[in-house]
Amino acid sequence: MEESLNKDNPKVRLRAFRAIDDPEACERFIEGHTHVLTSIGVTKVTSSKNEWMANPAAFVLIVESLDGKKVYGGARIHAAGGTQPLPIEEATGSLDPAIYDLVWRYAQEGTGELCGLWNSREIAGYGVGSIFLSRACVAIATQIGLKTLFALCAPYTVNMGFNSGYIIETSIGNGGTFYYPKLDLIATTMILKDTDTLSLAIDEERNAVFCLRQYLNIIRTEVLRKKEIEIHYKIKIPNLDRWNLREVIANSQKNKVKQSINITDLNLM
Repeated sequence: MEESLNKDNPKVRLRAFRAIDDPEACERFIEGHTHVLTSIGVTKVTSSKNEWMANPAAFVLIVESLDGKKVYGGARIHAAGGTQPLPIEEATGSLDPAIYDLVWRYAQEGTGELCGLWNSREIAGYGVGSIFLSRACVAIATQIGLKTLFALCAPYTVNMGFNSGYIIETSIGNGGTFYYPKLDLIATTMILKDTDTLSLAIDEERNAVFCLRQYLNIIRTEVLRKKEIEIHYKIKIPNLDRWNLREVIANSQKNKVKQSINITDLNLM
């Protein structure tokens, strides 16, 4: 097992998969995410919130060592219509029930949510959690067939959302904002309305996403503030022949139920 990241020549793999296809990697994702949450004071993390592992409409991106034994970060995309409401519905539904109709309307054309974005302190400063994971999420959205993508953003990721082409969804909450996951933290509802063209994204982000879509499995040296990291992208999602978005969209009608708020998990972008 790799004990720590080689800071002189850091190399990681960023790969995408459907949650139900790799339960062991999901467990490593949960372990790492839980450690990060507890380190920032979110201690009421329960195993019941990890039911996404069995959700056939949940997709995972994980940043790991090249031997696959150590996890440095991750994120998820949940497509609407799976076995769970979207995390944003679970998080804000009791604060503003309008979220259910909003998600359902977008779900008819294929929508989802970028959630659970995290990175370990060990890899902080390389842009993995702040840029490269969220960029990869946008890149794979079209593989899944999603036309739009929601995100519940912490304050420090709102500008990153704007750069990627998201806008604030002002029709819910207080102009799009909620107190979540506790009263001293504010989360902003954002939506990317054109995952295919990214018309509102800055050129750098749009070009980077289009490049990843063209070369799904590629090795790139990424640079952020003069710090380099070699990322082995492996974001061509396996087993998509078993994925049927039309069936999932049809199921979104059945799942149009109101859920109570649960703050035991931090599902922010």
